[in-house]
Order: sequence, then structure tokens, then C-alpha cells
Amino acid sequence: MIKFNLTNRVAIVTGGAQGFGLAITERFIQSGAKVIIWDIDEDAAKKAIAKIGSENLNYQIVDVSNFENINKSLKEIENQHGKIDIFVNNAGIAGMNTTVAEYPVEEWNKVINLNLNSVFYCCKAVVPFMIKNDYGRIVNIASIAGKEGNPNASAYSTSKAGVIGLTKSLGKELALKNIAVNCVTPAAAKTRIFDQMTEEHINYMLSKIPRNRFAKVDELASLVTWLSSEENSFSTSAVFDLSGGRATY
Repeated sequence: MIKFNLTNRVAIVTGGAQGFGLAITERFIQSGAKVIIWDIDEDAAKKAIAKIGSENLNYQIVDVSNFENINKSLKEIENQHGKIDIFVNNAGIAGMNTTVAEYPVEEWNKVINLNLNSVFYCCKAVVPFMIKNDYGRIVNIASIAGKEGNPNASAYSTSKAGVIGLTKSLGKELALKNIAVNCVTPAAAKTRIFDQMTEEHINYMLSKIPRNRFAKVDELASLVTWLSSEENSFSTSAVFDLSGGRATY
């Protein structure tokens, strides 16, 4: 396994206690970073801490849909570590599988708020810390659904398309600074998010992947770790596919 050098970097991973987030957290720790998991599930966060077993790993219970909670937590981290180098926006939900005509407004707002608004809140809050220290790497976890739009998953697809647009805008705004902002558009992986989907929808997603398998969380973690390292000194405002050949642009 290639180890990118994240020694002494301070990283935050939202939704870092399970799935993609846990794999990213583990890879960051192996690469020398100090990592703070942001999650609302304290039991899952404690299990992640116990599983990884590193003095460089900690957690905060943070509601990423609450801007004040985000700011307060960032200030606590800066006070403790003196800086914030890396931020990974990974937290999200799938939402219901149903048609646009039948999609409940409340459910739509819930998905957009957690999957898109929270990414805006976190980016808005963390960027000033990175500008102050003249260094930063932001990686947003979007989805191939944000490019192609999955039927019966309109809120999820729309939220991830929004993450792609936000990434491109913010990356251009910060292009003259030592801050890179990129996003990754993975195909689905077998994580707990599958519990929120119908079997029909899961089979639909698999049928669209030319490699005929789902992504592995370690594959995503490897890409995110490179994007979060100093070695990624040029790429910004970009979208990196991890779709098993599904991406058409």
C-alpha cells in the first residue's frame, strides 16, 4: 500500500465513523495525520476509535447541518491543534427511492440539507482557517448519481450534483491560494447507506457499472488521501471519478 505523507496534518472527516468515512479515517491515520471524526452517532464514533486504536484519533459529536455547531467545533480544534489542514465532507444519506411526483417535500428538504447544505456550511466555516494558515485540502464526496441522475433518487442525485457545482466554484475562488478543493464521484459501495435503498435500486446501480461490481471503500480512501496530500499541488476545482467505468463525462 502506498502511503502518502500526511505527517502532522490535522484532518476532519465528517461521517467518519463508518463506511467511506471510516476507510478514509483509517488511511489518514496510517499516513501520519491527526484525525478528528465528526459524527452524530457517538456509539459508532467510539467503536471507530477502538477499532483504529491510535492516539492521533479523536471525535466530536457535530451536527453538520448546524452552522453554529460547526463553527464552535472548528474553533475547539484550532485551539487544541493550532490549525486545520484537511477537511473531508463525507456525511450524507440516500433518501427515499420514489418518483419525483411522489417524493415527500419533507424528505426532499432533509436530503438536500444534509447532503448539500451541510457541505456549504462546512466549507464556508473552514475556509477562513485554511486561508489564515496558507494551506488547505478540501475533498467533497459526491456521487456518480450527481452526474447522471438516478431514477427514483431525485433528491440524492440533485444534492450530489450541487456538491459538484459547489466544489468547482470554491476551487476557482481559492485557486491563487495554497488550498485545493476537489470532489470524488464514486459509484455505490456496500456500506450502511444500502440499508436506505430498495433492492431494485441497488440492482439498477450495479447494472450500470461496466466492471460489474461496486466500489470498495479502500479504493475511495486511497484517492481521497492523495487529494488531501501535499503531492496534490496542482489539481483543484476538479471531479475525480471512481465509477468502475460508468461515468460518461
